[in-house]
Amino acid sequence: MVDQRKLPASEVYVTCKSVNDVAKAIKTMVIRGAPAIGVAAAMGLALGAARSRATGTKQFATEFQRHCDLLAGTRPTAVNLFWAIERMKRTFSDGALAGESVAQLTARLRVEADRIHDEDVASCRAIGALGAGLVPQEARILTHCNAGALATAGYGTALGVVRGAVAAGRKVRVLADETRPFLQGARLTAWELVKDGIDTTVITDNMAGAMMRAGNVDLVVVGADRIAANGDTANKIGTYSVAVLAKEHNIPFYVAAPSSTIDPSTRDGDAIPIEERDPREVTHVGSHQLAPEGAGVRNPSFDITPHKYITAIITERGVFRPPFKFET
Repeated sequence: MVDQRKLPASEVYVTCKSVNDVAKAIKTMVIRGAPAIGVAAAMGLALGAARSRATGTKQFATEFQRHCDLLAGTRPTAVNLFWAIERMKRTFSDGALAGESVAQLTARLRVEADRIHDEDVASCRAIGALGAGLVPQEARILTHCNAGALATAGYGTALGVVRGAVAAGRKVRVLADETRPFLQGARLTAWELVKDGIDTTVITDNMAGAMMRAGNVDLVVVGADRIAANGDTANKIGTYSVAVLAKEHNIPFYVAAPSSTIDPSTRDGDAIPIEERDPREVTHVGSHQLAPEGAGVRNPSFDITPHKYITAIITERGVFRPPFKFET
């Protein structure tokens, strides 16, 4: 996988040789983005099975559950991680009930991990095609964080909409919020779009309102890490502020995400756990210290955008508009 911590300065690849390597890569943000870490978790479980030295199915099952627990403990907010783990658990259970051997169960897990990967790419392309229909012929699109190929198995969700619009012949320009403190917009979104030859301008997060007031934004498209049953959406910290600004300026605010990001068991945004990350992400850029020693620091990685600010949610299954009511 591409080490996303190093972009855009250098393009470095990390090879994961064990399930522990995969867990570490997710935890330390080598790989990030809700769909991407779900796919990575599925691949990690298949890798763990392939590297297992278990001689019997009982020992193999115990080891598999331990791997599931390890991966589930890496990041708490993005529901795709848990969705992928549960899907792999069901795959394992189906094989175990059928009396399959360790070798057969291992093969079954690998097939399912590959299927999860391929389905995610197909979902992103479908999201892009559906989202393109919401983009005017000439459009200035504001993005926040990175919901592109790097955050998925390929193509992207929010950036899938951008790519779908370009493919449909729309004249698109992108304003990419830098997305403090990890700078996913400045580092990753801009990197992807520049490589695609799409007109991209990076702005600081606190410029978004001024850009809207000046008439430089036609629509906002963001990804999601978890969508509650009522449409409340968890996404990268700062998304809520962008949504409020968009509402004030009568600018459409779209969320693009695969259906695996929807969590009908979570009633609303208040029930979504918010990950608090290392304060150093706020106080430092690389080795350079920005804040004085002794200052308190908060670093919630996500915030909740209430459904009332969301114009529509774009999934591979269709475009959903208020009132949102997602059921199992």
